[in-house]
Amino acid sequence: MSKPMVAIVGRPNVGKSTLFNKLIGQRLSIVDDTPGVTRDRIYAPCEWCGRSMMLVDTGGIEPYSTEIIPAQMRLQAELAIELCDVTVLVTDLTGGVTAADEEVAAMLQKSGKPVILCVNKCDGVGEVPAEFYEFYNLGLGDPIAVSSVHGHGTGDLLDQVLEYLPASQEEEEEEDAIKVAVIGKPNAGKSSLVNRIAGEERAIVSDIAGTTRDSIDSNIENDHGKFTFIDTAGLRRKSRVTKAHDDIERYSIIRAEMAVDRADVCIIMIDGTEGFTEQDAKVAGLAHNQGKACIVAVNKWDDVEKDDKTMDKMRKEIMTELAFMSYAPIIFISAKTGQRVERLFELIKYVNDQNSMRISTGMLNDLLADATARVQPPTDKGKRLKIYYITQASTKPPTFVCFCNNKELFHFSYQRYLENQIRATFGLEGTPVRMVVRERGE
Repeated sequence: MSKPMVAIVGRPNVGKSTLFNKLIGQRLSIVDDTPGVTRDRIYAPCEWCGRSMMLVDTGGIEPYSTEIIPAQMRLQAELAIELCDVTVLVTDLTGGVTAADEEVAAMLQKSGKPVILCVNKCDGVGEVPAEFYEFYNLGLGDPIAVSSVHGHGTGDLLDQVLEYLPASQEEEEEEDAIKVAVIGKPNAGKSSLVNRIAGEERAIVSDIAGTTRDSIDSNIENDHGKFTFIDTAGLRRKSRVTKAHDDIERYSIIRAEMAVDRADVCIIMIDGTEGFTEQDAKVAGLAHNQGKACIVAVNKWDDVEKDDKTMDKMRKEIMTELAFMSYAPIIFISAKTGQRVERLFELIKYVNDQNSMRISTGMLNDLLADATARVQPPTDKGKRLKIYYITQASTKPPTFVCFCNNKELFHFSYQRYLENQIRATFGLEGTPVRMVVRERGE
């Protein structure tokens, strides 16, 4: 199950992004005194009292604006409210209750979702000022006084959020299941594959591109283990979506991107009858950038006219176009007939294990000594790069930290060389690898 979601909304310049950054513990959202800096929704995980949730920072809502950008920002906020379990309405103590605050509060009351009223910029200590009590007029219950700059009141705010979050029992039950997002452009056969695996018509299947709009979960348990397959909406080119002003389509894309975010493994579906396209590369890039284990599945292989060289030709084309993720295994399947679908389960388990692999520091430094002896580190103006040691910082994806004497000497090509040596020794097939370079003492 996905993490419960909490949307942070309000009119522009009330401190939503500052509060968002304070709650997640990092400066992820841009903060500026200029209204309208945040436009799209920004997602980040947050933990409080042992509970995990996903926070969503939104652009400021300007109810009365007819300009294109504010109108789009309002739409983004409305979609966030629709998706979330709890909404936090942020207001500004120094500005008092405005007509925009009243309009946003009315909109939230109509949504039927739990709403928590947060009065920001209560920077003083002790009793709240008299202006604070004006916010009871919004009709959203007891406001919570918060200072997003200093962090006062954020604990009380999160305590209130926890009271409204759904129970976490189901989330814990499915913890051992591998979450698999099936992604690709429209009409590549994603729903057909999920239906084939689930053994039932779990999702509507049609030749009409864009039939699937929500991300649909199917829990599967078989001889290979436990899996949660997430069928997603097809990801179109954004230019097409914008020109068509299709709100439902944009909503579907958001859900698909969120599905990738919570997945362990991504199956990138390619329509074998069409061949590889530019949009397939963009979809693959989404999974690669989020560090997910990946499998490239060429679907509809039963409908492709082929000879003994067709598969090799298609494989070479995909490897050329997806040079940035040459680690991903390629499988040719047919969701309609079930051809090689069983083999998918073995691949999913394999790439998930590779994505979770942890390598000891001792083994890594033995490899480093051997690799630097074979190919000397680069030099520049008489200075040679010295790599003191390498260690693995995290998994999913495997992330390695190299400590050296000078970061500027650590050329990208030598990083790639070390990455290739790690892959040649330890495998890491099906997963991206991250290399972080630090100078000693950092």
